[in-house]
Amino acid sequence: MRIGELSRRTGVNERLLRYYEQQGLLRPERLPSGYRAYRASDVAVVRRIRALLAAGLSTATISQVLPCLRDDGEHLVPTCPDLLGELRAERDRMTSAIEELELSRSLLDRVITAGQTAMG
Repeated sequence: MRIGELSRRTGVNERLLRYYEQQGLLRPERLPSGYRAYRASDVAVVRRIRALLAAGLSTATISQVLPCLRDDGEHLVPTCPDLLGELRAERDRMTSAIEELELSRSLLDRVITAGQTAMG
């Protein structure tokens, strides 16, 4: 299938599909005309990419973990032994970032409260 059809089937615009290709997440065949030819299985690959992006993973991380995931219909399931450790490390990194943001928000709230009190 061509890129327009993959876009229609997945709801992902063509520009993003090209970006996924640049990042090594999709590997369409190139026809002699230069057009990209996608496999039917690429629809599921794009859905996995979108799910991992929604989970907060970067495309660099996704390129590493994508080959080690399968879709059981409801969930993405790790298939490589080391993947769970990598995903836990990524979750820990996210947790630290969230904690830092919460601290920043708390400090900003104090400035706002002080400003409201001062301006009365």
